Amino acid sequence: MSTPTAIDPARAAERLNTYTVIDVRTPGEYAAGHLPGAHNIPLDHLRTALPVLRTAAARGELLMVCASGARSASACAQLAEAGITATTLTGGTTAWIQQGHPADRDTTGATWPMERQVRLAAGALVLAGLALGTRYRPARRLSAAVGSGLVFSAATGTCGMAALLARLPHNRPRAADLDATLEALGR
Repeated sequence: MSTPTAIDPARAAERLNTYTVIDVRTPGEYAAGHLPGAHNIPLDHLRTALPVLRTAAARGELLMVCASGARSASACAQLAEAGITATTLTGGTTAWIQQGHPADRDTTGATWPMERQVRLAAGALVLAGLALGTRYRPARRLSAAVGSGLVFSAATGTCGMAALLARLPHNRPRAADLDATLEALGR
């Protein structure tokens, strides 16, 4: 697997109007803040979108974006396997916003950003493990497992809990939204 081409936020901002920007985060993360003009195609829907992305790439360069750059690099690798060239944004939307570049937001606030969902789920599971552990000692292992998962997540830059939460119905794009995005890209 080849290393995807990467671009830093400052250079991407200079060339933003030359890219078709694809944000591979969940709809909730996308709504919390995305690059101007970005289209939301969650990473787990990328294979479905390959024909449309191939068409968009034939018209111009694709810039893949996520929160940190990890999922967008994975998206670039998947696209490369399909013969589609794409660039990943180094540091993702986090670096983009930290450097003062504009971000569009969906002000309805219907879904929490993924990081917040992970913090809630991890905290709730740790508390549940500790509370249950006062009566049923083996339940403490739940807290240890969550803690181990968080350490692994930090060490590897991946998050299994986020991957699981992304599969929940409220984090999945509505079919109409994804269809509208694919139609807009196909034009």
